[in-house]
Amino acid sequence: MNKKPYRDLNTYFRSLFGCRVHKVTVDAGLSCPNRDGTLSTGGCIYCNAKGSGTGAHRQGISITRQIERSKDRIARRFKTNKLMAYFQSFTNTYAPVEHLKALYDEALSIEDVVGLAVGTRPDCVAPSVLDLLETYAEKNLIWIEYGLQSIHDRTLALINRGHDYACFKRAVTATMNRNINICAHVILGLPGESRQDMLETADAVAAMGIDGVKLHLLYVVRGTPMETLYRDGRYQCLGKREYAELICDFIERLPETMIIQRLTGDPHPTELVAPAWSLQKRETIDLIHHLFRERNTWQGKFFEPHASD
Repeated sequence: MNKKPYRDLNTYFRSLFGCRVHKVTVDAGLSCPNRDGTLSTGGCIYCNAKGSGTGAHRQGISITRQIERSKDRIARRFKTNKLMAYFQSFTNTYAPVEHLKALYDEALSIEDVVGLAVGTRPDCVAPSVLDLLETYAEKNLIWIEYGLQSIHDRTLALINRGHDYACFKRAVTATMNRNINICAHVILGLPGESRQDMLETADAVAAMGIDGVKLHLLYVVRGTPMETLYRDGRYQCLGKREYAELICDFIERLPETMIIQRLTGDPHPTELVAPAWSLQKRETIDLIHHLFRERNTWQGKFFEPHASD
């Protein structure tokens, strides 16, 4: 039984497979239209040159070896071998479909890999790619994770996202009814956004009928335009309690069926500029749980099924 005030990923996996399942990050060496010159060369203002990746592909480490290495570590620590291959770095549908098939096939060929989670942009999902993912969904658990970040076009333009909210909605519509689970990534604390702006994003995500959400803190990474904004005094990071309160506010507005895949991010200590507290992941999650209890609230408490985006 899930004792948390929200539907978490671990409980979801246990309901499907009867055991713990771990997502393993895979670096497939793909690029991004927001970095290769198609849209831009600078990327989103918070994203560094690694694109949230591990650098494994640049080191010549195959997908198989990446997964097997993680599999060994997870088996020792958690006594389970069941894995989801999470294609995380950059845009993991941004390649010819034949190349994508080879990458996905390699991951799914590994024993005990039960499915794929594919991180991508909503402007990089051709019908042929969705058709490919749909074929895998016949035997495997398939998630596609779309970077939304905010529903506000002024914010998306400010962070150099390279697409608008309408693009995200089109991608969701194209993915629906394919047996592919949809997760939206949302960042709290984006420049210029108020609490009301962020809650409007929560209401819109809640109304779309998608399956999951990942919530991230905007932290400042070295070597990004965000670092310049921060050091020039033009951006102030959220405080820990402020962020925790926003997480509760956000989740209260989501339907109880939606899977909360993440409550905060994992900045690399050597790359982080601010806020320092974002390295305290366990303490932050404990604070969020404390606030849920203190406020006597839970996922879906203020969800309005007929709310309009």
